[in-house]
Amino acid sequence: MTAPKLALATTPVAQAPVDAIVVGTVQNGSGAALAPGAAAVDEAFGGTLAEVLAALGATGKADEVVKIPTLGKLKARLVVAAGLGKPAADGSVTPEQVRRAAGAAARALTASKHIVSTLSTVDLQATVEGTVLGAYAFSGYKSDAAGAELAKVDLTAPEDGSTKEHRATLKAATAIAEAVATARDLVNTPPNDLYPASFAERAVALAKEAGLEVEVLDEKALRKAGFGGILGVGGGSTRLPRLVRITYKGAKARKKVALVGKGITFDTGGISIKPAPNMEVMSSDMGGAAAVIAAVVLAAKLKYPLQVTATVPMAENMPSGDAYRPGDVLTMYGGKTVEVLNTDAEGRLILSDAIVRAAEDNPDYLIETSTLTGAQPIALGNRTAGVMGSDEFRDRVAEIARATGEGGWAMPLPEELRADLDSRLADLANVTGHRWGGMLAAGIFLREFVPDGLPWAHIDIAGPSYNVGGPYGYTHKGATGVPVRTIAAVLADIAENG
Repeated sequence: MTAPKLALATTPVAQAPVDAIVVGTVQNGSGAALAPGAAAVDEAFGGTLAEVLAALGATGKADEVVKIPTLGKLKARLVVAAGLGKPAADGSVTPEQVRRAAGAAARALTASKHIVSTLSTVDLQATVEGTVLGAYAFSGYKSDAAGAELAKVDLTAPEDGSTKEHRATLKAATAIAEAVATARDLVNTPPNDLYPASFAERAVALAKEAGLEVEVLDEKALRKAGFGGILGVGGGSTRLPRLVRITYKGAKARKKVALVGKGITFDTGGISIKPAPNMEVMSSDMGGAAAVIAAVVLAAKLKYPLQVTATVPMAENMPSGDAYRPGDVLTMYGGKTVEVLNTDAEGRLILSDAIVRAAEDNPDYLIETSTLTGAQPIALGNRTAGVMGSDEFRDRVAEIARATGEGGWAMPLPEELRADLDSRLADLANVTGHRWGGMLAAGIFLREFVPDGLPWAHIDIAGPSYNVGGPYGYTHKGATGVPVRTIAAVLADIAENG
């Protein structure tokens, strides 16, 4: 996508010669009340803006967008009221409420070229992120792709703080939103164009543009090094697997963080083939890989004082005469053996190879994310990721995920499930013999490949990474870019607090 150009407003709202002015509304007992930042617009309406909105049925609920023609009262043609939902008892709203309102407004204004948003008076960072992501469009495969798109957004500056601080916030928030959009672009790319080799090429291009170190292992290098999980899963496709490693070394780096993301560019389930309905969504099975690639590039842009390395296994899981079978035993990178009971539990196999390799760098923390299990949305729904791992770091990541608005919930790794992964042939099996606690069993499987004492977190984004329903807030149908913002916030927290 091409993101709109965002800048701090230099012209008073009432005099801004723009297509539309966005104001916020909140729910109260009698309808929609105006949020901070709308005073100048309300004054132009003679103090009756709330009454006009009430006459049009506005309630201020989340995702509500109401358009009002100004009829010459302002230089702008439209006033757009974006609902923030219910405020807290003290009248405040959360950053996520602002983010969603800004996104809903941006989605409703794609035919406009230039707008002003007063939501930034409430929360500048959330407004920037919501606006950029709400304006997102992935249309490169459409014959009429040259449609209208929001080109420029002016943001009224919050009343507190300095202009210098606002500019820094604007720059950082724009970089974060653009990183999410990068992940969305990768996930939305169809699998005939995004396969292991081409995915690796795109990752290399993004890394080199950011001045980062890159290493790519092709199938020959993978075989020589003994990456049995990646080779086993990717062996059934004519489009052979890759392992990409991207490293950012920040100035005065105090901590080393390993990122690992699942890069299954298409998942048929292999010999344990999936049902045909909705299989097209399995082109999104590389959402974790897209997120960690975008996150390591973002770390470089924001100049975190960290060393961050993304280790990204990429494979296509296909059934063929060369495909791995249920009953096969794979020797993983590092030497452990795994009996394959189900070839549709392939993500954990390529991730295990990548986790062992990432741990060889002796990181202080390891974050892995993947569209790993169908059990995740069954347990937590499509908008809340399951977070597993070492207790303290797991809880830290889950709390940060909720603070970013992406959502995350700490989940246990019950010891009694480990015995269900025992194999009669190998060190462990890739699935249990039952359907109970499938998300947790997958986390336990991954734990077998994490060194003792390494703080780690696994983020299962099977539901949150891809929206199969209608758009809402700043989220469009298709790729969401989750959990880029969570990873970025965790990295920032580590940079600040160790």
